[in-house]
Amino acid sequence: MRAVGILTARVILGLIFGMAGYWKTFELTPIGHAQKLFIVPYANTWIPIWMLWATGTIIPVVEFVAGWMVVLGWRVRECLVALGLILMTVTYGHLLIEPLYNFNGHVIPRTLLLLAVAFMPRDSDWYSLDYWLDRRRREVRNQPVDGH
Repeated sequence: MRAVGILTARVILGLIFGMAGYWKTFELTPIGHAQKLFIVPYANTWIPIWMLWATGTIIPVVEFVAGWMVVLGWRVRECLVALGLILMTVTYGHLLIEPLYNFNGHVIPRTLLLLAVAFMPRDSDWYSLDYWLDRRRREVRNQPVDGH
């Protein structure tokens, strides 16, 4: 059951980020995302405009790629680091504009899912590409060379 629990948490987390990233990348576009959600609200803050453009255009693509990689269970650790950095950035941004921002419906559920996936034993995530690839690598290493 642990493997099913990890799969469920991992897929839900990946879908949340992957679908948001899909929308931001292919419908809103990274430029539109940067303009609407970074430049307009944060132009009068301490954050330099170049940093707003860079962050605003990169986040959608990272969410899209990392989210779908988490769904597949491929390079999950690296993806969780990237998604965690996005969550920290989003949290800071919301709190910069509105210090008492209620992020219970956005940041907290994603963070809890991310932590649940991060703290689960990697060798219990049986339904992931990481598990399958690690298992395959171990099998190849243990095979005798030239049939000996």
